[in-house]
Amino acid sequence: MDMRDVYTETLIELAGKDERIVLLEADLMNATGTRPFKVAYPDRFINVGVSEADMVGVAAGLSAAGKIPFAASFGCFASRRVYDQFFLSANYAQLNVNLVGTDPGVTALFNGGTHMTFEDAGIMRNIPQLRILEPSDEVSLRKLLPQIANWPRSVYLRLHRKGGWSFYGEDETFEIGKGKLVREGSDITLASFGMVMLQETLKAADLLEKKGIHADVIDVLTLKPLDRELVLASARKTGQIVTCENHNIYNGLGSAVAEVLAEDGVPARLRRIGCQDKFGEVGKIDYLMEAFGLTAAHIAGAAEALIGMKKTA
Repeated sequence: MDMRDVYTETLIELAGKDERIVLLEADLMNATGTRPFKVAYPDRFINVGVSEADMVGVAAGLSAAGKIPFAASFGCFASRRVYDQFFLSANYAQLNVNLVGTDPGVTALFNGGTHMTFEDAGIMRNIPQLRILEPSDEVSLRKLLPQIANWPRSVYLRLHRKGGWSFYGEDETFEIGKGKLVREGSDITLASFGMVMLQETLKAADLLEKKGIHADVIDVLTLKPLDRELVLASARKTGQIVTCENHNIYNGLGSAVAEVLAEDGVPARLRRIGCQDKFGEVGKIDYLMEAFGLTAAHIAGAAEALIGMKKTA
């Protein structure tokens, strides 16, 4: 099932239990897959048209009136275009506005550089007290959405739109602000953020295993606040960490991990896999993953380089 369908299906279920839940769109309901919500709850669906900043303003007003709004658009519009309204009307006002940015990073595919958001999570990290999440599969999305709905403040949710993946079992539990150690090793830590990167990180761990290198693999899930305890415990154990993100290496997961390592004085070497400060471009997913250095081979190569540094130190 596409992640957008999991998103809509789960919100329909939640709306059936809580009449406060409303859904807002900016003329992209076919792309974001939210038309079934409109059919199920036409009085709780608002299409503001191609006016994303107004969508956030309306969502803030609805939150102030006691509603629980989810507002979705492509990540480029849900971050760059609406930033001031989201900062002031939602976050400064201490309201619960759940802003969903779809098609993060390379998953924008043929929409190209104008729509390829490698910077959205980094922009949002600077908003005080905002929570930033990117579920890594269908189960984590389904389990986290009820928590997001009931969170007292605003949330920015990065969401893959097309394609799905079931990695976790249905009995798995999740918590905003907590990551998951999904594979245990002792030689190096691979920390991943988001679905496409967790898939590649697990492949990289398999490649490393064949060479006798055993990796801890962390699924971050929440970028802000980062699960410091999980990251630091693994970094102390292995002494070296590779961060893997479908995002610019600046002000994303790599930066967040570097901050906590420095603040806690953990002497772990760090390599950052992510967009190396470039603009996006048009292409198929395989081409884009290779072009921006996000593949399992890139991750494994960075890990081996760190292992080599440790051996020669």
